[in-house]
Amino acid sequence: MNLLEPQYWTDYELIDSGNYEKLERFGKYIIARPEPQAVWTKSLPETEWEKLANATFRQEKKKNNSPDGNERGSWMQKKDMPDQWFISYHYKNMKLRFRLGMTSFKHVGIFPEQAENWNYIYDSVTEMSVAQPKVLNLFAYTGGASIAAKSAGADITHVDSVKQVINWSKENMEASGLNDIRWVVEDALKFCRREVKRGKKYNGIILDPPAYGRGPDGEKWILEDNISEIMELCKDLLEPKNAFLVLNLYSMGFSAIIAENLMKCYFPDVKHCEYGELLIPERSGKRLPLSIFARFRK
Repeated sequence: MNLLEPQYWTDYELIDSGNYEKLERFGKYIIARPEPQAVWTKSLPETEWEKLANATFRQEKKKNNSPDGNERGSWMQKKDMPDQWFISYHYKNMKLRFRLGMTSFKHVGIFPEQAENWNYIYDSVTEMSVAQPKVLNLFAYTGGASIAAKSAGADITHVDSVKQVINWSKENMEASGLNDIRWVVEDALKFCRREVKRGKKYNGIILDPPAYGRGPDGEKWILEDNISEIMELCKDLLEPKNAFLVLNLYSMGFSAIIAENLMKCYFPDVKHCEYGELLIPERSGKRLPLSIFARFRK
């Protein structure tokens, strides 16, 4: 099992974590927000957190949270904290730029630990012996993986159920100096079922499902109930060679072994599947685990 930490960030840093919170730097701004994995004690005193943070997320009572388990709340901002700002990420010839913003669900539009997967996607596309590999990004959120693949020369289909998030992804694409991503506002399962019926194939599939979610027409997504079907569909959609697949899972009830077993079940011909956890190191030396992954090339 691999424990991977991003190596190329300059615009992001985990300063401290603990007591179910994390203190992070995005560019020149520092924010404090909830983190359910940080069950230990903070290394820095509360007074230091208050001094450093340009904005702090305050969670509402549980009864007001969204059905998908996200923590709804509001941001307390100091005068110097803008509502939106930009950060950059560079790896080899990949130069990505992201517009960040403070949402009512504590997110800011990027998951920094995913940089390790962006690097893998970029390398997979650039090293493929296909002129313009076709890549499908499911549950694609604000498009970090999509623009990573696009910057490597792939033909991207980006699928997400929320139109506002698709618009945010377009901003990131344009900020990164890229164009011509295919945007699809649809339930991921519905889209994959239709693509299988059409006989479509992709050289790469990126799969980053939430624990819970809703499609644009109210379709319900529950990870434990639906992961098997979408993996089966991905098996049919992926090219037999010159292909890669990245599976990322955020559910706290899942382990990296589950991700590995899903890959072995639906892609038994794959010789080597890399799997493990994505971590972010902090200044004190602790490491914060943020997601599990499994991925392969063939």
